[in-house]
Amino acid sequence: MEQVLGDEWKITPAGGATGEAYFAKRDGQELFLKRNSSPFLAVLSAEGIVPKLVWTKRMENGDVVTAQHLLNGRELKPRDMKGQNVAELLKKIHHSKELLDMLRRLGKQPLTPNFIIEDIQQAVAFAKIDQPEITQALTALIQKLPDVQCDDHVVCHGDVNHNNWLLTETNQLYLIDWDGAMIADPAYDIGLLLYWYIDETDWKDWLSAYGLELNDHLIIRMYWYVLLQALISVLLYHAKNNEKDKQMWIERIRMMLGKMNGH
Repeated sequence: MEQVLGDEWKITPAGGATGEAYFAKRDGQELFLKRNSSPFLAVLSAEGIVPKLVWTKRMENGDVVTAQHLLNGRELKPRDMKGQNVAELLKKIHHSKELLDMLRRLGKQPLTPNFIIEDIQQAVAFAKIDQPEITQALTALIQKLPDVQCDDHVVCHGDVNHNNWLLTETNQLYLIDWDGAMIADPAYDIGLLLYWYIDETDWKDWLSAYGLELNDHLIIRMYWYVLLQALISVLLYHAKNNEKDKQMWIERIRMMLGKMNGH
């Protein structure tokens, strides 16, 4: 990174799973650098969904480095997720034709429930977990396939955890970390956000701020994606030999199965 910015910049790793992100500081100026970001980042910046992209540079080895302003702010807390600003930003993302066009140009295909089931069946078979809840979850996901079909495909973030929302000192809200972006049913994002952060009694009001009406079709789609995420999490922690978190997600599968059986 030094050859991109020069010796006068202090560069430190930013952590993260890929090890491709860095902080850079010089004379009070701070940048967030990332190696080989998707071209999608430029559109997210132009739409005001992530902090502004300052520049993009190609290195001699072919790597592309992007720089964004490092803003003073904080991650949202769980209680902040019920705010109207969250609903409005997610609506903006899901309704952006520019974001959808860019992901399509990058070769992304819609992630439909049928495609998802094929993948998750293979993953479950590979994991060989002797746990009745796993079989029950997979059976429920397959049985509900006819009820969760949706023709509305939008750009979904895929991980709307409160840690990925950044609120600046000027109250500008951003949604960051787009490595898992996909084209899918908006219920993928909405379901996870509502289920983990908003009381069900408040779902109608939150969805009203987003611009959707709460109905049975939306509810069953949201439940379906929440159950899917719980199943994926069990497989993940099983692979990591993390029994504690695996059991926590198995308990959440039980809860979701109870809710889905009521619909």
